[in-house]
Amino acid sequence: MKQQQFALAAIRGSYRHFSEKEKKIADYVLNDPKNIIHLTINQIADELGLAESTVFRFCQRIGFKGFQAFKISLAAEVVAPLKDIHEKIEEGDSINAVTEKVFRSNIKTLEDTLQIVDAEAMEQATQKLMNARKIDFYGNGGSAMVAMDGYHKFVRLGLHVSMNLDSHMQLMAASQLQSDDVAIVISHSGSTTDVLDVLRVLKEKGVTIISVTNFAKSPLSKEADIALYTVSEETDFRSEALSSRIAQLSLIDALYTNLMILRGDDGKKALQDMREAMSHRRL
Repeated sequence: MKQQQFALAAIRGSYRHFSEKEKKIADYVLNDPKNIIHLTINQIADELGLAESTVFRFCQRIGFKGFQAFKISLAAEVVAPLKDIHEKIEEGDSINAVTEKVFRSNIKTLEDTLQIVDAEAMEQATQKLMNARKIDFYGNGGSAMVAMDGYHKFVRLGLHVSMNLDSHMQLMAASQLQSDDVAIVISHSGSTTDVLDVLRVLKEKGVTIISVTNFAKSPLSKEADIALYTVSEETDFRSEALSSRIAQLSLIDALYTNLMILRGDDGKKALQDMREAMSHRRL
């Protein structure tokens, strides 16, 4: 990990693997990161009722040599998080400037997300999907488009895949799944009512849940069997949910490509069959 960047991203990405004491430190940092850069390790330890060594080990756990290196990284993120090529879009910007800033923002989202990708979680997700009887995609609003894109890709693998846009149909579909099925649930916040309704049904049916979300503390990521995370920044003219879509799509692409490789000849045949079926649609 690059120690001068991604402190908050590292915390969010590793949150579900933390011990209770580590989660206590993580919550403290995430709730007020700007305040942390003005405190000593002793002050933080006293505030949380923990030993200084616990705070020090927490910093090492997320990839830093110590508390000071962690503070430097955190300061770089919270004091001026969007500068240089990542500066905020302003009302007076030219069309070309806005276009470049949007592209740069997307690039930063991908780079930040790549830094927190959990290799173990990706491995587990790929294996679960490989052995699933059926794979269902779930998403609402902007995340529904990502879920639809996932379905569009995964159906080429020759696997049993489905996706519904309507929230009522999603609940009906979830109720028909079994314990050897896998649900990929995509939600930026991980806390909308539609998502939580589907989550409840999936848990009742014992379905393996793979989540894709931006928040490690969300109900979705806490209940998911395998959690994958995105990182995105919000600006005055662009919500972080809009930016996270790029990272969500990339995570789904990575899962698809890994599955295609594992499927070997079966995957290649399924893809070739699809191409031949679609070839009659081309002029």
